Amino acid sequence: MKTIRLTMAQALVKHLQAQFNLVDGKEVPLFGGVWGIFGHGNVAGLGEALADVKDEFTTYRAHNEQGMALAACAYAKQNRRQRIMACTSSIGPGATNMVTAAGLAMANRLPVLFLPGDVFATRTPDPVLQQVEHFGEPSVSVNDCFRPVSRYFDRINRPEQLITSLPNAIATMLDPANCGPATLALPQDVQTMAFDYPISFFEKKVHGLTRTRPDKVKVKNAVQAIKAAKKPLLVLGGGVHYSLAVKEVEQFIDTYQVPACETQAGKGVLNWQHKLNLGGVGVTGSSAANIAASEADLVIAIGTRLQDFTSASRTLFNREGLRLININTASFDANKHGGLALTGDAREVLTELMSELGECQFDTHWDERAKSLNNDWLDAVNQAVKVPDTYQDKSYLPTDANVIGVVNRQATKNSTIVQAAGGLPGELHKLWRTESDLGYHVEYGFSCMGYELAGGVGVKMATPERDVIVMVGDGSYLMLNSEIATSVMLGLKLTIVVLDNRGYACINRLQNACGSDSFNNLLQDCHTVEAGAPKTAFAEHAKALGANGEQVQSLAELEAALERAKASDKTYVISIDTDPMPTTQEGGAWWDVAVAEVSSKESVNQAQAQYQEAKSKQPY
Repeated sequence: MKTIRLTMAQALVKHLQAQFNLVDGKEVPLFGGVWGIFGHGNVAGLGEALADVKDEFTTYRAHNEQGMALAACAYAKQNRRQRIMACTSSIGPGATNMVTAAGLAMANRLPVLFLPGDVFATRTPDPVLQQVEHFGEPSVSVNDCFRPVSRYFDRINRPEQLITSLPNAIATMLDPANCGPATLALPQDVQTMAFDYPISFFEKKVHGLTRTRPDKVKVKNAVQAIKAAKKPLLVLGGGVHYSLAVKEVEQFIDTYQVPACETQAGKGVLNWQHKLNLGGVGVTGSSAANIAASEADLVIAIGTRLQDFTSASRTLFNREGLRLININTASFDANKHGGLALTGDAREVLTELMSELGECQFDTHWDERAKSLNNDWLDAVNQAVKVPDTYQDKSYLPTDANVIGVVNRQATKNSTIVQAAGGLPGELHKLWRTESDLGYHVEYGFSCMGYELAGGVGVKMATPERDVIVMVGDGSYLMLNSEIATSVMLGLKLTIVVLDNRGYACINRLQNACGSDSFNNLLQDCHTVEAGAPKTAFAEHAKALGANGEQVQSLAELEAALERAKASDKTYVISIDTDPMPTTQEGGAWWDVAVAEVSSKESVNQAQAQYQEAKSKQPY
């Protein structure tokens, strides 16, 4: 057997370079590169190995480990899980900074390869700088925090262990049913150890999307259920995107005239102008979709986890007389809510269903009803995002919907909106209109504050030809903004709109809805802020990070600033003050947020009574 002597770190990098994936019929490198922030735990091992191949395998330097890992998540999401980034850090705080991003990748089923440095496997110099000592279990390090947020975890304590572990990690990330982050903890001494690796370990390997076909008996059962239905409804999840099944879904809808609605991850599958696209569903959904869900006799959920925001905390799809079919590549998801589980690839399942259904027809009044509901909803959206009379008024505090209207009118089919947390995802789910399946990138599985700016970097890396617009609240901006500097440094232009409502307005509204007084969310309601919180100059801060920026005083000025942003050759940040209280009232559904059972406040007691009444609609 032919071998080559390499350090473990060199072997790891060389193996990553040999991995390719079939994308649109072309072989492309599976790994788009490595994000790295070096410290004593990885600079002499993995850092040296990456430096050796810097001209063939790109290493990207970021400003924050969490930020770079979030960018890697966004890269995978925007690439529809067909391309992956690796992330390496030193031991200790560098590693734990990436744990939040690992949780996000885990919740959203996204492939990211985490390569945190680790303490010495030999333990000779223990305790090393940044080592957390566990008195009763010396083999534990902070990297064990990655275990619950990794689909695959291993600690490489010998260089030869890489030969079996690294391919398993890659296979896990590429498995549609088990997709998620993989973590290989790399002790800093083992990274530098040499081993005679078999040449075959570095042979080119071309991967492809695995398409699991559904069980034939279950397909027949599903066909019977569909044919028996009079008022079917599709719920489109992110799995449609990852299966690359957009065309098949549209064909199904057009062939059988079945109305459809979208989860946050599934938004964009249908052009917003499609007459049977009822918009978002669930807590942040449209009235059209939620009314249709309450009237349907069959719901076909495709590629969705059916999280609480989609199911309205199990009150939308669990009523008597409604049948549920779950199409999902993961058996875990397909069996949720007691539905008929069709485990398999979305495109394959839809193809087989259409083959078996033939010329199936449903109640002709149902598609008419759906189109009528949709028209009513579009009227509500038009009303919410229309140009207000206060368009040029500098004293008017705009709503989120006002700002969305301006930004959406400036956007094109080639624009991608990026968002993640706070009240904006709900407003965007209801109001944003996209004509492209790549036009809506909202991370709402983990709903991670701080994702937006770093995520924008990842989206731009994945689709550099698109105009990437990041909408972010002041709270998320202040949590993680260092990757603005990264975007400028790497030449990845973003248009960033900061909506400054002086606090965590979304949670303030939730707090009020639960009967509580405003407390510790808006800056004005923080009892520890004695002298008044300073007004953050977001535009000036962005300039200090190397971007262009400006503060605008009205919606008219925002529109003009967006034009200037288009002409900018680098990241452009626009800040506008907004009203923290209003939100789009049309649409929506109940969300299960527990209310205190004992309180001295009558408002809380009333909210608790309303909560119990709403819970009575849940199945258990």
